[in-house]
Amino acid sequence: MEIKLNFFGAAKNVTGSCYFLEANGFRLLVDCGLYQERDLKPRNWADFPVPANTIDAVLLTHAHLDHCGRLPKLVKEGFKGTVYATSATAEIANIIMLDSAHIQEEDIKHKQRRHEKSGKKSPFPYEPLYTTEDSEKAYTLFNKVKYNAKVPIGEGITAEFREAGHVFGSSSIRLEVEQGGEKRTIVFSGDVGRWDLPIMRDPFQFEHADYVLIESTYGDRVHGEVADIPSELERIIKETHAAGGNIVIPSFALERTQELLYHLNNLLKEDRIPHLLAFVDSPMAIKITEVFKKHPELFDEETLAQMKAGEQPCNFPGLTMSRTVDQSKSINHIKGTAIIIAGSGMCTGGRIKHHIKNNIGRPESTILFVGYQAFGTLGRRLLEKPETVRLFGEEHLVKARIERISGFSAHADQNELYRWISSIQEAPRNVFITHGEEEQAEAFKTFLSEKTGWSCSVPGFEQEVILD
Repeated sequence: MEIKLNFFGAAKNVTGSCYFLEANGFRLLVDCGLYQERDLKPRNWADFPVPANTIDAVLLTHAHLDHCGRLPKLVKEGFKGTVYATSATAEIANIIMLDSAHIQEEDIKHKQRRHEKSGKKSPFPYEPLYTTEDSEKAYTLFNKVKYNAKVPIGEGITAEFREAGHVFGSSSIRLEVEQGGEKRTIVFSGDVGRWDLPIMRDPFQFEHADYVLIESTYGDRVHGEVADIPSELERIIKETHAAGGNIVIPSFALERTQELLYHLNNLLKEDRIPHLLAFVDSPMAIKITEVFKKHPELFDEETLAQMKAGEQPCNFPGLTMSRTVDQSKSINHIKGTAIIIAGSGMCTGGRIKHHIKNNIGRPESTILFVGYQAFGTLGRRLLEKPETVRLFGEEHLVKARIERISGFSAHADQNELYRWISSIQEAPRNVFITHGEEEQAEAFKTFLSEKTGWSCSVPGFEQEVILD
């Protein structure tokens, strides 16, 4: 029995999730994500360590950009295999990949004009990583699979997609490899969600695995209680309204935006916050919300009950979906307080950067973070509350209030990661701690080793291990 496993991403860092597995002459990737940390972005431009045309399949855990964002590049380099994903993940990944390609195409044009004007040179080529055409080709390769079904992937290899509880359509994946009369089970956690979140079903827990790859985004800490979210939202909105500013919320188009709308809807129904104008200024988030409506079977029981009662959990009076650039720009002319939800969630691109620029110098406004901010991103920089921040090539004084609600996280914390993995009945041969900055990954390794006595390791970038 010999299975080769390589860590081509999310190894001692969070983004760029990508694992390579070779068994029985079959080559596959689990995820193919984009690097979003500034220092690691050059990796996006490098050729894949394995020629793309030799890879037979990709198994996609979910549709976040750091998990699916390099699929079009893989296709551009020659990949012609099959991409396996749940139906909701496939549909949302299509939206996200097309949006990513469009943003890259536009950003290249803007950067080239700006650099030509200033005489600077870009560290990256003046071409997009991939185009909308590459993204469209990538979507044609998707094979939509059902949760809980055993899917034949290659000779002696089957995959099973189980609810991860992280975002809509997300999965943890169990691979079973049979070789020479022996079997090995490898579980890829994907991003593990949390229990009792609104909208989402709870994560599935596995009972057996020979090897586990588990994320550790928050492997060194415990979140605030989910129940704190409405109260924190209420406080921040009321305080900002009293000051006369805007509440600007960088938000991931997938799950976080819909969860925000869910909480705002409930606060308004209970009359706990002022009835303000609210905007979802993200065409991608609007499209993803439509996908949510197509898959009611993925909602938790509470949300299903609301829908059966005729309620729309992600809609309320005063909410405007801003699809066009002109609609987005018009938000700047509104007098008084507005709630502005826009992407991207880490402020790495998109409309949110314009809203931050228009509000960062206003002490009456609030920039509210409700999601993870990777090292090196603008969002992470703002959370450090600097005196100035660079936006569109210019320095801006940071006068706006910077707030954060940690309970919003769609990632399990240390205790929840342990809850997820502790259902395994017998000690795995090894647990690989991935998808976390090195400090967080090492902290969770120590925590898990002490709790269980299991063999645990934190693999490095491009490290190869043999699973026997």
